Amino acid sequence: MANHQHHSAHHHAGNHQPRELVGTGNDDAQSPRHASQPPAESGTLYTCPMHPQIRQATPGNCPICGMSLEPVMPTLEEDNPELDDFSRRFWRTLPLTVIVTVLAMFGHQLNWLSMQAQSWVELVLSTPVVLWAGLPFFIRCWQSFRNRSPNMWTLIGLGTAAAYVYSVAATIAPQTFPDAFLSMGRVAVYFEAAVVIISLTLFGQMLELRARSQTSAAIKALLGLAPKTARRIDKDGTESDIPLSHVHEGDSLRVRPGEKVPVDGVVLEGTSLIDESMLTGEPLPVRKKVGDHVIGATMNTSGALVIQAEKVGAATVLSQIVQLVAQAQRSRAPMQRMADVVAGYFVVAVILVSIVTFFVWGLWGPDPGWVYGLVNAVAVLIIACPCALGLATPMSIMVATGRGATQGVLFRDAAAIEHMRKVTTLIVDKTGTLTEGRPTFDRAIGVQDYDSREVLRLAASLDQGSEHPLAAAIVAAAHEAGITLAEVTDFSSDSGIGVSGIVEGKRLTLGNTALMQARGVGTTVLDAQANDARASGASVMYLAVGERLAGILSVTDPVKTSTPEAVKSLQDMGIEIIMATGDGLATAKSVAKQLDISEVHGEVTPQDKLDLVAKLQSQGHIVAMAGDGINDAPALAKADVGIAMGTGTDVAMSSAQVTLVKGDLRGIAIARRLSTKTIINMKQNLGFAFIYNGLGVPVAAGLLYPVSGLLLSPMIAALAMSLSSASVVFNALRLRKQV
Repeated sequence: MANHQHHSAHHHAGNHQPRELVGTGNDDAQSPRHASQPPAESGTLYTCPMHPQIRQATPGNCPICGMSLEPVMPTLEEDNPELDDFSRRFWRTLPLTVIVTVLAMFGHQLNWLSMQAQSWVELVLSTPVVLWAGLPFFIRCWQSFRNRSPNMWTLIGLGTAAAYVYSVAATIAPQTFPDAFLSMGRVAVYFEAAVVIISLTLFGQMLELRARSQTSAAIKALLGLAPKTARRIDKDGTESDIPLSHVHEGDSLRVRPGEKVPVDGVVLEGTSLIDESMLTGEPLPVRKKVGDHVIGATMNTSGALVIQAEKVGAATVLSQIVQLVAQAQRSRAPMQRMADVVAGYFVVAVILVSIVTFFVWGLWGPDPGWVYGLVNAVAVLIIACPCALGLATPMSIMVATGRGATQGVLFRDAAAIEHMRKVTTLIVDKTGTLTEGRPTFDRAIGVQDYDSREVLRLAASLDQGSEHPLAAAIVAAAHEAGITLAEVTDFSSDSGIGVSGIVEGKRLTLGNTALMQARGVGTTVLDAQANDARASGASVMYLAVGERLAGILSVTDPVKTSTPEAVKSLQDMGIEIIMATGDGLATAKSVAKQLDISEVHGEVTPQDKLDLVAKLQSQGHIVAMAGDGINDAPALAKADVGIAMGTGTDVAMSSAQVTLVKGDLRGIAIARRLSTKTIINMKQNLGFAFIYNGLGVPVAAGLLYPVSGLLLSPMIAALAMSLSSASVVFNALRLRKQV
């Protein structure tokens, strides 16, 4: 599994310079200055869910939005110090909030205290709530001013401070206030508004923090798959159980029935059925025999195996999947950039609206006008918190990428999720994409003085230097036949249409008809046999010695059992499927006929695939490209969405935006459905946030008062603000059950 880490190399100058920040993923011009590479892996890194360019080595608050930072890579330990801190502050001060609220609402009816004395009691009881329970909010409010980054905490801090400071002044020095501020025998105080806002905001944060921890449940589930120990077989034959971290490449490990495979490796002894469903989503166990590769964390269901460790630690498929999912969850969706820009201006606009509200009520409102002005100004500040707007897309992305990972579909970033639903045309490679990618040698036919065994010997000698699956089949067939291979020198791969090199002093060329024509080699003498092989779906390669044809070799590669279903489901979604392969056109057409694919391009080079993608894009198509080899990498990178088979090469996977762990095209249909559902979910969240703020601010400002006499209490505003953020997170969590 390739390490898909592509860090932005762009540096943005900005006003926010609170500390050294590190950028990764897709950043926009609104982000603070940041370096282009993350720091070295030294302990846990913390990042902001809404601003993934923020990276630091210690927990804290985001300098842009004030949100609490969380680990870049979740751990299995349920450790959430901020949730614990907020819960403690909430529960310890809740009784005080209740008492102050009851006093404010019913104190004048009970006649226990004079109204002036009641103000002093409310002051004493409110002060611990505001100054201790609300302290984190005021710190974040101050940081937003210091960093010149207005956010939700700017509004909460200003609103709460305004209500509290005014009430303290009204209690301590009531004689300084004009008569317009008098209400029920005292200068009106609003301690209950301050304490209720703080308690409800704490409660909302607790709900949000709990819900946010669920968005990384998929990564935690993946982390939990890895076994804790492995059974190592030492060189003297003794066996011992060792921690997984002590396993090294090359170690021999025993995997007994019912145990998990500890690391990625190759089978040395035994056969068994391996359940890979936790990583690939494929329910049927896969038979493994000597020489087959196994993936760490998959379940050995029946036989006993001895494997040799090939990849350990961060290099295993499981670790790479976890890293890729974590990276995708922290990336920015293009849709989010609009929300970020809006939120930045929105906070400033709300502060101005709040000030205007205060003066309009004070100057022209009914008595006591200035009291009404203060209350409504505070309500505007509180209800307009843009937290729901900021959370709208990151929460959906986190849930969607986690859900995809459990079904064997890995998105590299949020943009890939957004683009996948728009795809109109899918270009697919044949070998390893539509077919098994594990071709088997069929036969060799010699011409003139070359017999079939000599043709196989020369071709296999030349193919020792190639990574192509067809080459591997020819080399394996030669070994099975007991043929000793010669050394190859000056080996070169000719752009996905063949290979050439020097074997025993002769220049050999092995490839398709296009390569033979380019080298001036006539093929007509064996065209009839070649066409017969192609008609049955076999791939045919010509072997030339110098400029003279020596023979042909045919290799069969059966269509994957899942491919017909996958092709049909994609066509039902309205996606046009085009096959583009380096194989001969007759072979490609034979496979395409089985799958009901109408457009086929055979004997194409990597450049041809790239040109095909560009041509379709110029015609207005949104193009996805699915492939698994080095020769597919340029087209994968050029396509609107590149889709790599997880069974393919690292080069292909590092060029793609989507990786299918199983290498099964049905994963594309899953990715498409997930993309569609995720965008709907994001739009729901954004729409809810915009409507909520759009309606809430005018009501809080008192625009409906002249018509209906309706005013919005700051306490109701605080409740609505808390519930809006929580509702966005819970709506995003619904994605886990939708796909």
